[in-house]
Amino acid sequence: MHSLETTTLPKQDKSGAKPRLSDDVFGTLINLSGQRRFTSQRVVLYAVLASLGQDGAIEAAGRALTLFRDAHVTLLEGKGGLPGIFCDQLQDAYFGSLQGDKSIRDFIHLAACALDAIKTEARQAPALLNELLRSATPLLVVLNGLTLVYEEQSKRHAMTLKKQLLSMMTDIKAIAKQARLVSFDAQIVAARAGDAGKEFSVVASRLTEITSEIDNLMHEALTNSTA
Repeated sequence: MHSLETTTLPKQDKSGAKPRLSDDVFGTLINLSGQRRFTSQRVVLYAVLASLGQDGAIEAAGRALTLFRDAHVTLLEGKGGLPGIFCDQLQDAYFGSLQGDKSIRDFIHLAACALDAIKTEARQAPALLNELLRSATPLLVVLNGLTLVYEEQSKRHAMTLKKQLLSMMTDIKAIAKQARLVSFDAQIVAARAGDAGKEFSVVASRLTEITSEIDNLMHEALTNSTA
């Protein structure tokens, strides 16, 4: 009924380019990871309802399982601008200490078998359903752990961007300081030149205004970055 093909690790970019990560991308990754938690519970719920003969429950369980499977494949391999596995922490969570990929695959296989058995009223349906119920809580622990990794990576990404912004602002501040000194010296030279230095004075004054605007932008950016 439902199956998950053997999933391979994302292909490495031969150019060595890192995946493009942003706040929006991290938000989508976290939402997809959370979707796996929600849909896994829907699979179990509708499987129970299907075993009790509720109309439409088996189809609803199948749809939930498809959403669960698709979210997992997307998070694992990447799709639509999403990077797939992009760091060592996720690699370990899926294939190392947490064994997230195996736990999810086992659940998908078990759920598919249980739903098929319930649909065909097979003799092993009750046993498979009980096994599916027992697997739900351990799976949630794994899914929560995976979501936590995405959230931690999102926070780390935000901190990295903040440090980069502060570094850029420091450089811009130094340039603005030098520009103010040049502007000040230029105004002195223009004043000494009398009428011949009027046009030069205008340029020097404009340079002063520009450095003031830079200072204001710097202050605004610093305020927003520490908010």
